[in-house]
Amino acid sequence: MNKRAFVKNTAAMTVTSLILRTLGIVFRIFISNRVGAEGMGLYQLVFSVYVLGTTFASAGLTTAVTCLVTAALARKDRQSIRRIMRLSLILSVGIGALTAVILYLGAPLIGVLMGDLRTIPALRISGVALPFIGCSSCIKGYFAARRRAGPPCVSQILEQVVRIGGILMLLGAAGDTCSLAEACLIILIGDALSETVAFLYLSICYRLDWRQCRLSLTLPKTRRPLLRPLLGIAMPLTAGRYLATILRTVENVLVPARLTLFTGSAALSLAQYGAVKGMALPLVFFPSAFLMTVSGLLIPELADAHALGQRKQVARLTALTMRMTVAGGILIGCFFTVLGDALGQYLYNDRTVGLCLQILGPLTPIMYMDSVASGMLKGLGEQVRSLWYGVADSIVRILLILVLLPRYGIAGFLFVMLLSNLLTAFLSTHRLLTVSDCRLRWGRWIGLPALIAVGVGSMGRMAATHLPVGLPAMALIGSGMLLVYMVLILMFRCFTKEDLQLLKKKRQPV
Repeated sequence: MNKRAFVKNTAAMTVTSLILRTLGIVFRIFISNRVGAEGMGLYQLVFSVYVLGTTFASAGLTTAVTCLVTAALARKDRQSIRRIMRLSLILSVGIGALTAVILYLGAPLIGVLMGDLRTIPALRISGVALPFIGCSSCIKGYFAARRRAGPPCVSQILEQVVRIGGILMLLGAAGDTCSLAEACLIILIGDALSETVAFLYLSICYRLDWRQCRLSLTLPKTRRPLLRPLLGIAMPLTAGRYLATILRTVENVLVPARLTLFTGSAALSLAQYGAVKGMALPLVFFPSAFLMTVSGLLIPELADAHALGQRKQVARLTALTMRMTVAGGILIGCFFTVLGDALGQYLYNDRTVGLCLQILGPLTPIMYMDSVASGMLKGLGEQVRSLWYGVADSIVRILLILVLLPRYGIAGFLFVMLLSNLLTAFLSTHRLLTVSDCRLRWGRWIGLPALIAVGVGSMGRMAATHLPVGLPAMALIGSGMLLVYMVLILMFRCFTKEDLQLLKKKRQPV
């Protein structure tokens, strides 16, 4: 891909990520205010099974389609491209339909296993969109091979807009007497509608693009076998993703059930689970959209430098990305620690969410570093190892949930999150430092930004006690913390002019 196309695609994906995260957090705030913490917990239960279904429906075909179509484009093989798309779409429809039938027939059993029969109607409807999700993943793989990020990005935004608009209309039509089970069903209907619209849009884009693409291609005399190569790429990826998603689904189902053994109330346990997973965590990860945008710009350059054997460049890019992630995560964590209570009260009208935000604040840089390190490992060809780190983490989390939650309740769950993020962040970061030949400088990268954050947080806490609670006050305090933190970070040379030059510098050929 040429430099101009790369920048264009990266910019499109960056803007899309920011828009989607903003729409997502606004949507969750509205839904939580409509159904409460218990309703969010109920939705999270159904959503965990829905995610498992979408994983089965896509079946790793996106990557397989991208690889095979890219190879066919290089050969200018029009016939193979059409056969690849036809075969992958047939497989997606078949797998998606089979998964949908299993969800529909197995919904009562799944509801019993999750300990809440209110999930059954939503579980039954959740499979409707799975064939469309599978087909959309194949078309996105085609556009990735064509180096066109526009249609997939627009489809994601369209999907989110239709989801939010459809759910708002349906909830409005249902009225205030709508039960939690009905509200959860309506949300899944909105999801199915949005996925269908996104598929229709992608299908139109695919047809238009194919008409232009085929003019430059030829018809070869021989037909290449496609099923074995397609499954050969998809199945190893699929097996790992299936295992990781199944373990994460088991974890999500276990949490409310084990909390109930501590609280003695299924409704209270579901509310606590919804407050953490459905309300607090999405808010914690929302600012990461801005941080991950900058880090994401460096990851493709890291992959290029690794492919070309530029070891020093790999080490420098790794160091810069890690420092930016840690420094940004520490500031964001400081913000949640200082203003989490006021933020939870203002957005969700729930002090439990505010308390969770304050507790999760110090965890924020660890969670961000785990996400970025996993992405960088994939850029360095360490996808399999990163996947197995996630599987090991899920197993540890499940064992701790079984042991700790019945004895310590939601405090035990927060401790599990702490231990889990420390484990995966350590494994991913250690491997990243090893394969990139990058040396970790504790003082400059972690110690100094943390000390600065303590001072800035103390100033923010004092300011919060003298200002009325509200959005203007939080915005003023947050802006002041950001300004002082950035000035001190630059003053103490946590980042230098060489770092800025590295961001601007174009990769040089070997």
